[in-house]
Order: sequence, then C-alpha cells, then structure tokens
Amino acid sequence: MTQAEIKLCSLLLQEHFGEIVEKIGTYLIRTGTQPLRMIVNDTGLLLDQVKKALCVLIQHNLVTYQLQKRGFVEYEAQCKRILRILRYPRYIYTAKTLYNDTGELIVEELLLNGKMTMSAVVRKVADRLTETMEDGKTMDYADVSNTFVRLADTHFVQRCPLVPEIPESPDAPPPPAPTLVINEKDMYVVPRLNLVGKGKRRRSCDEEDNGEHKAKKQKQDGESSEPPPDDGIYWQVNIDRFHQHFRDQGIVSAVANRMDQTSSEIVRTMLRMSEVTTSSGAPYTQPLSSNEIFRSLPAGYNIVKQVLDQYLTLLADDPLEFVGKSGDSGGGMYTVSILCGHLPAPAFPGPFGSRCARIFRLLLRKKHLEQKQVEDFAMIPAKEAKDMLYKMLSENFVSLQEIPKTPDHAPSRTFYLYTVNVPSSARMLLHRCYKSVANLMERRQYETKENKRLLEKSQRVEAILASMQATGAEDTQLQEIEEMITAPERQQLETLKRNVNKIDASENQVDETIFVLESFIESTVRRP
Repeated sequence: MTQAEIKLCSLLLQEHFGEIVEKIGTYLIRTGTQPLRMIVNDTGLLLDQVKKALCVLIQHNLVTYQLQKRGFVEYEAQCKRILRILRYPRYIYTAKTLYNDTGELIVEELLLNGKMTMSAVVRKVADRLTETMEDGKTMDYADVSNTFVRLADTHFVQRCPLVPEIPESPDAPPPPAPTLVINEKDMYVVPRLNLVGKGKRRRSCDEEDNGEHKAKKQKQDGESSEPPPDDGIYWQVNIDRFHQHFRDQGIVSAVANRMDQTSSEIVRTMLRMSEVTTSSGAPYTQPLSSNEIFRSLPAGYNIVKQVLDQYLTLLADDPLEFVGKSGDSGGGMYTVSILCGHLPAPAFPGPFGSRCARIFRLLLRKKHLEQKQVEDFAMIPAKEAKDMLYKMLSENFVSLQEIPKTPDHAPSRTFYLYTVNVPSSARMLLHRCYKSVANLMERRQYETKENKRLLEKSQRVEAILASMQATGAEDTQLQEIEEMITAPERQQLETLKRNVNKIDASENQVDETIFVLESFIESTVRRP
C-alpha cells in the first residue's frame, strides 16, 4: 500500500463518512489488523465512537473482522474496496444504461446503505420514483421487484453472507463474533415476496399537523412492527460483476477498433452468452459453438452462417488473440480471451509527446533495441532520440540493459539495449493516477470551501423559492427573492459549478485509466 493509495483512501472516507470514520479507517490501513482495545487507545476516540465507526465500515464492506484463537476479534481495512468508492458513479450509470431509472436507483440505494433487504429497497425506490412522477401517478412495487429480480439474475446484486442457524445450548456462551457463511447456489436466489402497493409521496407540513393523519400514521407504524417476509436476507452490489461488464465493453471496443463493427458484435454476443457462467477471474469464457453463436446474434445482423464462420476464423487467426478456437464440434468451438495481457500503448507516455510515444511503441514491439536502431526505426534525429530516451529512462518508462562482450564490462565492448518493463511501468502509472485523483479531490474541496458562504446563500434562496412556489406565490414575489443573489455572485456560482463539473469529469476519466491498468496488472499476475 503506497502513500498515494493511503491518502486517496483517507480522502474518500472523509468525504463519504466523516472525520471519525476516516480516522479509524486510515489507522487500520496504516497499522494492519488491530483489536478493538488497540484502536481505542491509539486513536484517542471514545469506545462508543469507535464501535459505531466500525459498524459503519463493516456495513459497507470496507472493514472485515476475524476471531482469533485467543478469543478476541481483530479488524482489518479492505483498501481495494475503499478505492472502489471512486467508481460508484460509474456503477450507477451502468445500471441506468442497462435497467433504466429503476435499476439506477436500486444500485444507488444499495451503495449508499451497504446492505439492505429486498423489501426495503423496493419500497424506497418506489417512493423515490413516485416523487419524480406527475401528480396522480405512482410506481408499483411489482415493477421495482421485477427489475430487482433481473439484476439478481444477471448477478449485478447478490446476497450477503448470513449467520448459520445453529441450535443454541444453554450452557455454552455465545461466540465473541458471528461467523458468516453463504452457499454459492443461494447467492442469486431471490426470495418469493408478494409485495403489493405503490410508492408514496412525502406529505406536506399541513398534513403532518392534521390529527387524523397522525392517527393513520400511528396505525401504519403499528402494522409495520411485524418483520418483513425477507427479514435477515440482505443484498449488496456485486462489484466484480460490474468490473466484468466494464472489461467486456473494453474488449468489444478493442475488437471494433482492430477489425470492424460486425466483428465486435460477434464478440459482444459471445460475451453476453457466457457473462453469467464465466467467473470474473477466468482467463477464457466458456466454449461456445458456432451454431450457438449464430442463433444468438441480434436480429439486426442478417449475416449467413458461412460469413459468421469466416469472421470467427479471422478473429481466431489475429495476433492479438481476442478469440481462440478450442474444438471442432458444433461447427467449431470458440472462446474469448479475457486476460490477453496487451496493454494499450497510447497510455504511455502521455506527458512526453507523440514522438516519445512512437519510441515507446517501437520498444514494445521490438523488445530490445540499441540507440542507433531506435533512431533508424523511429526516423527521429540522433540528438532528439537521445534526449527522449534519457528523459523516459529518468522517469522509469524504459530501462537499459547491458550485454558485455567480455568479462571486464568495458563500455567499448558492451551492447546497451533499451527495453520496456511493462508491468513495472503500469504500476508506476497506476501510482501516478492515484496521486492525480487525490489532487483533484483536494482541489474540489478547496473550491467548495472558498465559496462556502455563497453556496449556503444560494441554497437558502432556492429553499425559499421552492416553499413560495408550493404556496402559489406571485411572479413578482419570486423575482424579488431571486434578486437576493446579485449578478456578480451568480456569475461566481456559474464559474464554481463549471469548475466542479470539470473536476468530477476528470476524476471519472482517471478512474477509467485506473481500471485498465489494474486489469492489466491482475492479468499479468494471474498468468502462469
């Protein structure tokens, strides 16, 4: 865990959970597994504060606990899981793209709360969707339930581990910490719930003051005291499944750039057919026959079986090995290579210009080259090539390998070959990306802090306008309230909004690069 990762984890925890949770999380990241007593002593916080902070972190899967042989419980921070907070907007947007607004809100609620029961998610999402609808329209619980079932069927949400039901003996004391288990067959099984009802709108203050409404509310509270039918069955977002979707999208995009749109659609079909049956860490998808692929192609692609076989042969013969052939039955068995291990060369080295990128791509292709060979192949003057190679060497993008002709290592009788250590370069770039995201977050916090007074004033004015519009105020009254913010202040707010939007977009773009680099590093580690 590098200092850049620790700093980014600290900023993410502080932004989403506050100072106390950030202090506990950062302490566990720096010190490793610790018992409760040590956390309280070293952080200087109250025992109750530490317990509540640990509950929050465990609820969001950011901290795990383990019962030691001596009988005490140790807590450990999950650094990689904390860094995934940065990717939450991308998860939510993907759910919106695949399952519309209902899927978006389901994933958003699960990410905000960590773990929830299906009935609670359905009611909350239905209420939120009803708030956005026109008067008189409501969202039915059944529609939200159907979307939740689809998310579970495609493994985007999964069950949380449960405490096993063990008959308690009166003599044996309860364990210091429960052991959670989950059967893999039950991870995506949705309980049968008969949720009948519609989303409810928030009531106004006048209705809250009504005694009749209070009586109804008390009655509803009394009815809701019964546990829901799925009590104890909690659900969470399956982050690995989202990463699998991002990876599949990247493979399809790479095939489209390498070949054409039809080839990418064939690969997309193969990935869609095996998205549930293939594990996130598998190097290849499940073998699919040519006949199965032909039957599963989208209706818009009216290509004959012979043309499909030609495309599959072309993909299998490509040097990048996106598709591999694993047999001849069923017209030919084909798989998609998930961990191809090819890092996109344009990612290197951006800060040094296009000519350095040309040299870098050349070294990637040729593996080892002398300086004179680099000059000739890249068609760059000797002086410029020398400067660029030394600049990249100083930044550790390229490395120098000495091959002596004689045992004395005399410079005149030694070959000096430039090469690229791709895994090392990828790790260095990943470290820089973490630093970039941390800097962007600090800049956004600074911009917000500098304009805090103006933002609070803007929020007060918007709240007043909303309440006056609800009571049917005249246009002249609304205009007077709007004029409370002067023209220079309005311009300053627009500038702040534009800057924050740019910073948010930059964070998302850097996170996409982080995902590519992390996937590449994991693929090189998993390779035998």
